[in-house]
Amino acid sequence: MKVVVVAESFLPHMNGVTNSVLQVLAHLRRRGDEVTVIAPSDSFLETNPLSEDLPDQPELCHGYPVIRVPSLPLPDYPKVRVAAGFVMRIRHLLEDLAPDVVHVASPFVLGWRAIQAADALGLPTVSIYQTEVPTYAGRYKLPWAESLLWQHVQRMHNASTLNLVPSSFCKYQLRARGIPRLKTWRRGVDTDRFTPTRRSAHLREKMAPNGEKLIGFVGRLAAEKQIEDLAVLDDLPGTRLVIIGSGPQEKALAKQLPNAYFAGFQSGDDLGAHVASLDVFVHPGEAETFCQTIQEAFAAGVPVVAVGRGGPLDLVDPGRTGWLYQPGDLTGLRDAVKHLIDDDAARLRASAQAHLEVQGRTWEAICNQLVGHYSGAIEVNARLQTSRAKTYIQTGWLGNLLTR
Repeated sequence: MKVVVVAESFLPHMNGVTNSVLQVLAHLRRRGDEVTVIAPSDSFLETNPLSEDLPDQPELCHGYPVIRVPSLPLPDYPKVRVAAGFVMRIRHLLEDLAPDVVHVASPFVLGWRAIQAADALGLPTVSIYQTEVPTYAGRYKLPWAESLLWQHVQRMHNASTLNLVPSSFCKYQLRARGIPRLKTWRRGVDTDRFTPTRRSAHLREKMAPNGEKLIGFVGRLAAEKQIEDLAVLDDLPGTRLVIIGSGPQEKALAKQLPNAYFAGFQSGDDLGAHVASLDVFVHPGEAETFCQTIQEAFAAGVPVVAVGRGGPLDLVDPGRTGWLYQPGDLTGLRDAVKHLIDDDAARLRASAQAHLEVQGRTWEAICNQLVGHYSGAIEVNARLQTSRAKTYIQTGWLGNLLTR
């Protein structure tokens, strides 16, 4: 296949969107498909973000060319960049590339331009719903924006050929808003990187010098993750919180969680070792469409306590692989963690079940499903284009001529 991947977020900024795009690119490379990535610019356009100039040497990722479009950094979070420019530029790129399908990863600004450009050219789009941006509005003290943001989400996905959601919660959520052509596409997990064998006594001694049991969070240190909720665990006897990640809230969280160990941003095998060295994994964010870090904790044999909303509802089997608590019930969060910390036998049983739960959820299998969705989108688009042509003939000047 000839595929254009339009990534709302991409390297060097690592997050769930970037990670899944990288896994898709690696899979398509193994298959021998032809791929081009379109992503927001980074440092080479820093001085003039509206410049149309591109570097002399093309950027490559997994051997595929990456076309950067102008972007601007978010004021309070400069590592996150928002694409600038117009639909016409993306349309010209798609015209030149002539793909079979356009993969739009977590569309919002750049992705919306790509959807419009592809629609104008009659190209099929597979849009990946991956970030519940409207819910972020309240967390960033902009509650008035939530309704407007949902309207934008509906507009984008209504215009897409096929919409892939990562969880049953998201499918219900979008279906309730009248968004059509929904399919489920989950995420794989790297069971070589995330495995109980990476548990490190040396790392545990560094993070828990007094032999405490370790309660860990992994993710971006930002408002939507609700990490401040973990304050109810910061004084749990015989334990220590471990916060793995970086982001704009890091300094504020260091004050709110004075007893926690902040491990900073980790990646690769170092991240695998940090996760495997935990005793319990916690995730308090209510706006998770999937929550990949839960799968990674499971693969490392770490039971999970997570808020009972969004993606975790599909992932955590209460009483078997961990526990769920009701949104806002921080007493429930503390009680669930305390149960797993205090009851070694229960924690070990949950650890074994969590590890088994994700075996077989490989990226190879998940990306093969994605390629099937590409084919499905091409077929759906062909039918839609035929239907549009018939409508045009029936209602346009040619239809009037033929009926005379």
